[in-house]
Amino acid sequence: MATRRDGLRRRREALGFTQETLAERMEVERSTVSRWERGVEKPLPVAQSALADVLEVSAEQMENLLAEAAPPARSDRVSDALRIPHRLDAVTVADLRERVQKVDERYDSEPSTNLLAETGLILGQIAFFGSHVADGRVRCQLRDVEAETMTLMGQLVWDASQRRDHDNARGYFDGAITAAHDVGNTVTEGHALLRKGYIALYGERDPKAGLALTEQTVELTERSSHVVTGLALLHCAEAHAMLEDRRACELSISQAESHLEKVDPHDPAGFMLSPSQFDRITGSCHLFLGDNRRAQQILERRAGGIQPRQKSGAIVLGNLSLARLRQGELDGATTALHEAISVLEQTRGGGGMNVVFDAARELGPWRAEKDVGDVYDRLLSLMTAA
Repeated sequence: MATRRDGLRRRREALGFTQETLAERMEVERSTVSRWERGVEKPLPVAQSALADVLEVSAEQMENLLAEAAPPARSDRVSDALRIPHRLDAVTVADLRERVQKVDERYDSEPSTNLLAETGLILGQIAFFGSHVADGRVRCQLRDVEAETMTLMGQLVWDASQRRDHDNARGYFDGAITAAHDVGNTVTEGHALLRKGYIALYGERDPKAGLALTEQTVELTERSSHVVTGLALLHCAEAHAMLEDRRACELSISQAESHLEKVDPHDPAGFMLSPSQFDRITGSCHLFLGDNRRAQQILERRAGGIQPRQKSGAIVLGNLSLARLRQGELDGATTALHEAISVLEQTRGGGGMNVVFDAARELGPWRAEKDVGDVYDRLLSLMTAA
Protein backbone atom coordinates (compact mmCIF):
# COMPACT_ATOMS: atom_id res chain seq x y z
CA MET A 1 0.00 0.00 0.00
CA ALA A 2 1.38 3.44 -0.91
CA THR A 3 2.06 5.74 2.06
CA ARG A 4 3.03 9.35 2.53
CA ARG A 5 6.65 8.23 2.77
CA ASP A 6 6.49 6.75 -0.74
CA GLY A 7 6.25 10.14 -2.44
CA LEU A 8 9.81 10.28 -3.79
CA ARG A 9 9.59 6.72 -5.13
CA ARG A 10 6.17 7.32 -6.69
CA ARG A 11 7.40 10.50 -8.39
CA ARG A 12 10.35 8.61 -9.83
CA GLU A 13 8.12 5.80 -11.11
CA ALA A 14 5.59 8.27 -12.55
CA LEU A 15 8.34 9.60 -14.82
CA GLY A 16 9.35 6.10 -15.88
CA PHE A 17 12.63 5.91 -13.95
CA THR A 18 13.87 2.81 -12.16
CA GLN A 19 16.36 3.32 -9.34
CA GLU A 20 19.08 2.23 -11.76
CA THR A 21 18.14 4.64 -14.56
CA LEU A 22 17.69 7.54 -12.15
CA ALA A 23 21.10 6.75 -10.62
CA GLU A 24 22.67 6.80 -14.06
CA ARG A 25 20.99 10.11 -14.90
CA MET A 26 22.20 11.59 -11.61
CA GLU A 27 25.64 9.94 -11.98
CA VAL A 28 25.40 8.24 -8.58
CA GLU A 29 25.15 4.65 -7.39
CA ARG A 30 21.75 2.91 -7.27
CA SER A 31 22.20 2.47 -3.53
CA THR A 32 22.38 6.26 -3.18
CA VAL A 33 18.93 6.63 -4.77
CA SER A 34 17.68 3.90 -2.44
CA ARG A 35 18.99 5.80 0.59
CA TRP A 36 17.29 8.99 -0.60
CA GLU A 37 13.98 7.18 -0.99
CA ARG A 38 14.25 5.52 2.43
CA GLY A 39 15.18 8.79 4.09
CA VAL A 40 18.48 7.56 5.53
CA GLU A 41 20.47 10.10 3.51
CA LYS A 42 19.66 13.49 2.02
CA PRO A 43 21.25 14.69 -1.24
CA LEU A 44 23.84 17.45 -1.08
CA PRO A 45 22.40 20.83 -2.12
CA VAL A 46 23.77 20.68 -5.67
CA ALA A 47 22.52 17.11 -6.13
CA GLN A 48 19.15 18.03 -4.61
CA SER A 49 18.72 20.83 -7.14
CA ALA A 50 19.66 18.50 -9.99
CA LEU A 51 17.28 15.84 -8.66
CA ALA A 52 14.43 18.37 -8.62
CA ASP A 53 15.15 19.19 -12.27
CA VAL A 54 15.22 15.52 -13.28
CA LEU A 55 11.99 14.76 -11.39
CA GLU A 56 10.39 17.96 -12.77
CA VAL A 57 9.42 19.43 -9.39
CA SER A 58 10.09 22.77 -7.72
CA ALA A 59 12.71 23.23 -5.02
CA GLU A 60 9.94 23.42 -2.39
CA GLN A 61 8.27 20.26 -3.68
CA MET A 62 11.64 18.50 -3.61
CA GLU A 63 12.12 19.48 0.04
CA ASN A 64 8.68 18.10 0.85
CA LEU A 65 9.35 14.80 -0.93
CA LEU A 66 12.61 14.35 0.97
CA ALA A 67 11.02 15.31 4.29
CA GLU A 68 8.25 12.77 3.73
CA ALA A 69 10.87 10.07 3.14
CA ALA A 70 12.42 10.51 6.60
CA PRO A 71 11.73 7.31 8.59
CA PRO A 72 9.66 7.51 11.77
CA ALA A 73 11.27 6.68 15.10
CA ARG A 74 10.91 3.07 16.13
CA SER A 75 11.94 0.77 18.96
CA ASP A 76 15.10 -1.30 18.65
CA ARG A 77 13.63 -4.74 18.00
CA VAL A 78 17.04 -6.44 17.83
CA SER A 79 18.06 -5.21 21.29
CA ASP A 80 14.69 -6.35 22.65
CA ALA A 81 15.10 -9.78 21.05
CA LEU A 82 18.61 -10.20 22.51
CA ARG A 83 17.01 -10.22 25.96
CA ILE A 84 14.52 -12.96 24.99
CA PRO A 85 16.24 -14.70 22.02
CA HIS A 86 13.94 -17.71 21.79
CA ARG A 87 11.12 -15.32 20.82
CA LEU A 88 12.95 -14.04 17.74
CA ASP A 89 10.42 -13.38 14.99
CA ALA A 90 10.45 -12.72 11.25
CA VAL A 91 10.07 -8.96 11.70
CA THR A 92 13.23 -8.78 13.81
CA VAL A 93 15.12 -10.90 11.29
CA ALA A 94 14.03 -8.42 8.62
CA ASP A 95 15.41 -5.64 10.83
CA LEU A 96 18.74 -7.46 10.99
CA ARG A 97 18.75 -7.77 7.20
CA GLU A 98 18.10 -4.05 6.84
CA ARG A 99 21.06 -3.29 9.10
CA VAL A 100 23.33 -5.44 6.93
CA GLN A 101 22.06 -3.73 3.79
CA LYS A 102 22.71 -0.28 5.28
CA VAL A 103 26.33 -1.22 6.01
CA ASP A 104 26.68 -2.65 2.50
CA GLU A 105 25.40 0.62 1.01
CA ARG A 106 28.27 2.45 2.73
CA TYR A 107 30.93 0.10 1.36
CA ASP A 108 31.80 2.02 -1.81
CA SER A 109 32.23 5.37 -0.04
CA GLU A 110 33.85 4.50 3.31
CA PRO A 111 37.06 2.71 4.33
CA SER A 112 36.28 -0.94 5.04
CA THR A 113 38.07 -0.71 8.39
CA ASN A 114 35.25 1.61 9.52
CA LEU A 115 32.63 -1.05 8.79
CA LEU A 116 34.26 -4.21 10.15
CA ALA A 117 33.21 -3.80 13.79
CA GLU A 118 29.56 -3.09 12.94
CA THR A 119 29.36 -6.05 10.58
CA GLY A 120 31.11 -8.32 13.08
CA LEU A 121 28.59 -7.30 15.75
CA ILE A 122 25.68 -8.20 13.47
CA LEU A 123 27.30 -11.53 12.64
CA GLY A 124 27.71 -12.24 16.37
CA GLN A 125 24.06 -11.39 17.00
CA ILE A 126 23.00 -13.75 14.22
CA ALA A 127 25.08 -16.57 15.73
CA PHE A 128 23.56 -15.90 19.16
CA PHE A 129 20.01 -15.98 17.82
CA GLY A 130 20.80 -19.12 15.82
CA SER A 131 21.69 -20.98 19.01
CA HIS A 132 18.34 -20.15 20.62
CA VAL A 133 15.56 -19.87 18.05
CA ALA A 134 13.47 -23.00 17.47
CA ASP A 135 10.93 -21.85 14.87
CA GLY A 136 11.97 -23.50 11.59
CA ARG A 137 10.71 -20.71 9.36
CA VAL A 138 12.51 -18.03 11.37
CA ARG A 139 15.70 -20.15 11.47
CA CYS A 140 15.59 -20.37 7.68
CA GLN A 141 15.22 -16.59 7.34
CA LEU A 142 18.02 -16.03 9.84
CA ARG A 143 20.30 -18.38 7.91
CA ASP A 144 19.58 -16.39 4.77
CA VAL A 145 20.61 -13.14 6.48
CA GLU A 146 23.70 -14.91 7.82
CA ALA A 147 24.74 -15.73 4.24
CA GLU A 148 24.41 -12.07 3.23
CA THR A 149 26.35 -10.91 6.29
CA MET A 150 29.18 -13.40 5.80
CA THR A 151 29.50 -12.30 2.16
CA LEU A 152 29.78 -8.69 3.27
CA MET A 153 32.27 -9.61 6.00
CA GLY A 154 34.49 -11.44 3.52
CA GLN A 155 34.35 -8.44 1.21
CA LEU A 156 35.32 -6.05 4.02
CA VAL A 157 38.16 -8.25 5.35
CA TRP A 158 39.70 -8.58 1.90
CA ASP A 159 39.37 -4.89 1.07
CA ALA A 160 40.66 -3.71 4.46
CA SER A 161 43.75 -5.91 4.01
CA GLN A 162 44.51 -4.24 0.66
CA ARG A 163 43.38 -7.51 -0.98
CA ARG A 164 46.08 -9.54 0.80
CA ASP A 165 44.13 -11.59 3.37
CA HIS A 166 42.83 -14.20 0.94
CA ASP A 167 42.38 -17.01 3.48
CA ASN A 168 40.11 -15.24 5.96
CA ALA A 169 38.06 -13.61 3.22
CA ARG A 170 37.67 -16.95 1.45
CA GLY A 171 36.59 -18.53 4.74
CA TYR A 172 33.73 -16.06 5.08
CA PHE A 173 32.69 -16.60 1.45
CA ASP A 174 32.70 -20.38 1.96
CA GLY A 175 30.50 -19.92 5.02
CA ALA A 176 28.14 -17.73 3.01
CA ILE A 177 27.97 -20.30 0.21
CA THR A 178 27.05 -23.05 2.68
CA ALA A 179 24.41 -20.94 4.42
CA ALA A 180 22.84 -19.77 1.15
CA HIS A 181 22.85 -23.31 -0.22
CA ASP A 182 21.11 -24.55 2.92
CA VAL A 183 18.15 -22.24 2.27
CA GLY A 184 18.18 -22.54 -1.53
CA ASN A 185 19.18 -18.93 -2.22
CA THR A 186 21.16 -19.26 -5.45
CA VAL A 187 21.55 -15.48 -5.82
CA THR A 188 23.40 -15.03 -2.52
CA GLU A 189 25.30 -18.26 -3.10
CA GLY A 190 26.33 -16.97 -6.53
CA HIS A 191 27.38 -13.61 -5.11
CA ALA A 192 29.71 -15.27 -2.59
CA LEU A 193 31.07 -17.61 -5.26
CA LEU A 194 31.76 -14.65 -7.53
CA ARG A 195 33.61 -12.93 -4.69
CA LYS A 196 35.85 -16.00 -4.43
CA GLY A 197 36.52 -15.51 -8.12
CA TYR A 198 37.68 -11.97 -7.40
CA ILE A 199 40.27 -13.32 -4.95
CA ALA A 200 41.65 -15.66 -7.60
CA LEU A 201 41.63 -13.01 -10.34
CA TYR A 202 42.79 -9.88 -8.56
CA GLY A 203 44.45 -11.16 -5.39
CA GLU A 204 46.24 -14.33 -6.44
CA ARG A 205 46.33 -13.24 -10.11
CA ASP A 206 45.37 -16.72 -11.23
CA PRO A 207 43.07 -16.20 -14.24
CA LYS A 208 42.47 -19.93 -14.78
CA ALA A 209 41.17 -20.42 -11.24
CA GLY A 210 39.21 -17.16 -11.48
CA LEU A 211 37.65 -18.25 -14.76
CA ALA A 212 36.55 -21.56 -13.26
CA LEU A 213 34.83 -19.78 -10.35
CA THR A 214 33.14 -17.14 -12.51
CA GLU A 215 31.88 -19.82 -14.91
CA GLN A 216 30.47 -21.74 -11.93
CA THR A 217 28.66 -18.58 -10.91
CA VAL A 218 27.12 -18.19 -14.36
CA GLU A 219 25.88 -21.77 -14.30
CA LEU A 220 24.42 -21.33 -10.81
CA THR A 221 22.60 -18.01 -11.30
CA GLU A 222 21.60 -17.84 -14.97
CA ARG A 223 17.98 -18.69 -14.07
CA SER A 224 17.72 -16.57 -10.93
CA SER A 225 19.50 -13.24 -11.54
CA HIS A 226 20.51 -11.41 -14.69
CA VAL A 227 22.59 -9.07 -12.51
CA VAL A 228 24.81 -11.74 -10.93
CA THR A 229 25.06 -13.66 -14.19
CA GLY A 230 25.93 -10.55 -16.18
CA LEU A 231 28.60 -9.49 -13.69
CA ALA A 232 30.04 -13.00 -13.58
CA LEU A 233 30.28 -13.00 -17.38
CA LEU A 234 32.11 -9.66 -17.29
CA HIS A 235 34.67 -11.17 -14.96
CA CYS A 236 34.86 -14.24 -17.20
CA ALA A 237 35.74 -11.79 -19.97
CA GLU A 238 38.48 -10.25 -17.84
CA ALA A 239 39.89 -13.70 -17.07
CA HIS A 240 39.96 -14.48 -20.80
CA ALA A 241 41.69 -11.15 -21.42
CA MET A 242 44.34 -11.99 -18.82
CA LEU A 243 44.86 -15.25 -20.70
CA GLU A 244 45.11 -13.25 -23.97
CA ASP A 245 42.11 -15.02 -25.47
CA ARG A 246 40.51 -12.15 -27.37
CA ARG A 247 37.73 -14.15 -29.00
CA ALA A 248 36.52 -15.68 -25.74
CA CYS A 249 36.76 -12.30 -24.03
CA GLU A 250 34.60 -10.59 -26.64
CA LEU A 251 32.05 -13.41 -26.51
CA SER A 252 31.76 -13.12 -22.72
CA ILE A 253 31.33 -9.34 -22.96
CA SER A 254 28.53 -9.81 -25.50
CA GLN A 255 26.82 -12.41 -23.29
CA ALA A 256 27.16 -10.15 -20.26
CA GLU A 257 25.62 -7.24 -22.13
CA SER A 258 22.70 -9.45 -23.13
CA HIS A 259 21.98 -10.38 -19.51
CA LEU A 260 22.41 -6.85 -18.17
CA GLU A 261 19.98 -5.50 -20.77
CA LYS A 262 17.33 -7.82 -19.31
CA VAL A 263 17.69 -6.58 -15.73
CA ASP A 264 14.43 -5.32 -14.23
CA PRO A 265 13.60 -3.66 -10.88
CA HIS A 266 12.64 -7.02 -9.38
CA ASP A 267 16.07 -8.64 -9.76
CA PRO A 268 17.06 -9.73 -6.23
CA ALA A 269 20.67 -8.67 -6.86
CA GLY A 270 19.85 -5.22 -8.17
CA PHE A 271 21.85 -3.66 -5.34
CA MET A 272 25.04 -5.11 -6.88
CA LEU A 273 24.69 -3.22 -10.15
CA SER A 274 26.09 0.26 -10.72
CA PRO A 275 26.38 2.39 -13.87
CA SER A 276 30.20 2.17 -13.82
CA GLN A 277 30.70 -1.59 -13.83
CA PHE A 278 30.32 -2.44 -17.51
CA ASP A 279 32.72 0.25 -18.72
CA ARG A 280 35.15 -0.30 -15.83
CA ILE A 281 35.53 -4.01 -16.55
CA THR A 282 35.48 -3.82 -20.34
CA GLY A 283 38.09 -1.05 -20.16
CA SER A 284 40.25 -3.34 -18.05
CA CYS A 285 39.76 -6.15 -20.58
CA HIS A 286 41.09 -3.97 -23.38
CA LEU A 287 44.10 -3.07 -21.24
CA PHE A 288 44.97 -6.74 -20.74
CA LEU A 289 44.56 -7.33 -24.49
CA GLY A 290 46.90 -4.43 -25.28
CA ASP A 291 44.16 -2.26 -26.86
CA ASN A 292 45.27 0.83 -24.97
CA ARG A 293 43.52 3.38 -27.19
CA ARG A 294 40.18 1.57 -26.91
CA ALA A 295 40.66 1.15 -23.15
CA GLN A 296 41.33 4.87 -22.83
CA GLN A 297 38.17 5.78 -24.74
CA ILE A 298 35.99 3.57 -22.54
CA LEU A 299 37.60 4.61 -19.26
CA GLU A 300 37.51 8.33 -20.06
CA ARG A 301 33.79 8.04 -20.77
CA ARG A 302 33.27 6.50 -17.35
CA ALA A 303 35.74 8.74 -15.47
CA GLY A 304 33.55 11.76 -16.18
CA GLY A 305 30.81 10.44 -13.90
CA ILE A 306 32.94 9.40 -10.93
CA GLN A 307 31.77 10.67 -7.55
CA PRO A 308 34.32 12.06 -5.04
CA ARG A 309 33.88 9.16 -2.59
CA GLN A 310 33.65 6.03 -4.70
CA LYS A 311 36.10 3.14 -4.34
CA SER A 312 35.41 1.85 -7.82
CA GLY A 313 36.33 5.28 -9.19
CA ALA A 314 39.94 4.80 -8.12
CA ILE A 315 40.10 1.60 -10.20
CA VAL A 316 38.75 3.42 -13.26
CA LEU A 317 41.22 6.27 -12.84
CA GLY A 318 44.15 3.95 -12.14
CA ASN A 319 43.45 1.95 -15.28
CA LEU A 320 42.97 5.16 -17.25
CA SER A 321 46.43 6.24 -16.10
CA LEU A 322 47.87 2.94 -17.37
CA ALA A 323 46.10 3.29 -20.72
CA ARG A 324 47.47 6.80 -21.21
CA LEU A 325 50.96 5.95 -20.02
CA ARG A 326 51.25 2.99 -22.40
CA GLN A 327 50.59 5.42 -25.24
CA GLY A 328 53.26 7.85 -24.06
CA GLU A 329 50.83 10.37 -22.52
CA LEU A 330 52.76 11.11 -19.32
CA ASP A 331 50.84 14.26 -18.36
CA GLY A 332 47.48 12.56 -18.80
CA ALA A 333 48.69 9.54 -16.84
CA THR A 334 49.85 11.58 -13.84
CA THR A 335 46.65 13.65 -13.89
CA ALA A 336 44.52 10.50 -13.67
CA LEU A 337 46.75 9.13 -10.89
CA HIS A 338 46.37 12.31 -8.83
CA GLU A 339 42.59 12.01 -9.18
CA ALA A 340 42.73 8.34 -8.15
CA ILE A 341 44.84 9.15 -5.10
CA SER A 342 42.31 11.80 -4.05
CA VAL A 343 39.62 9.10 -4.06
CA LEU A 344 41.85 6.69 -2.14
CA GLU A 345 42.60 9.27 0.54
CA GLN A 346 38.90 9.14 1.43
CA THR A 347 38.01 5.49 0.76
CA ARG A 348 41.26 3.45 0.98
CA GLY A 349 39.77 0.84 -1.35
CA GLY A 350 42.02 -2.20 -1.76
CA GLY A 351 41.30 -2.65 -5.47
CA GLY A 352 42.09 0.97 -6.25
CA MET A 353 45.28 0.80 -4.18
CA ASN A 354 46.56 -2.16 -6.18
CA VAL A 355 45.80 -0.60 -9.57
CA VAL A 356 47.31 2.76 -8.60
CA PHE A 357 50.52 1.14 -7.39
CA ASP A 358 50.70 -0.91 -10.59
CA ALA A 359 50.51 2.35 -12.52
CA ALA A 360 53.11 3.99 -10.26
CA ARG A 361 55.56 1.16 -10.94
CA GLU A 362 55.21 1.75 -14.68
CA LEU A 363 56.12 5.40 -14.06
CA GLY A 364 59.57 4.30 -12.89
CA PRO A 365 61.47 5.41 -16.05
CA TRP A 366 60.16 8.98 -15.48
CA ARG A 367 60.98 9.12 -11.77
CA ALA A 368 63.09 12.26 -12.25
CA GLU A 369 60.14 14.19 -13.69
CA LYS A 370 58.59 16.64 -11.20
CA ASP A 371 55.00 15.48 -11.87
CA VAL A 372 55.98 11.87 -11.26
CA GLY A 373 57.81 12.84 -8.08
CA ASP A 374 54.65 14.56 -6.86
CA VAL A 375 52.68 11.35 -7.47
CA TYR A 376 55.23 9.32 -5.50
CA ASP A 377 55.13 11.82 -2.62
CA ARG A 378 51.34 11.54 -2.41
CA LEU A 379 51.50 7.74 -2.53
CA LEU A 380 54.01 7.72 0.31
CA SER A 381 51.75 9.97 2.37
CA LEU A 382 48.81 7.72 1.56
CA MET A 383 50.62 4.61 2.79
CA THR A 384 51.90 6.25 5.98
CA ALA A 385 48.56 7.82 6.91
CA ALA A 386 46.86 6.34 9.92
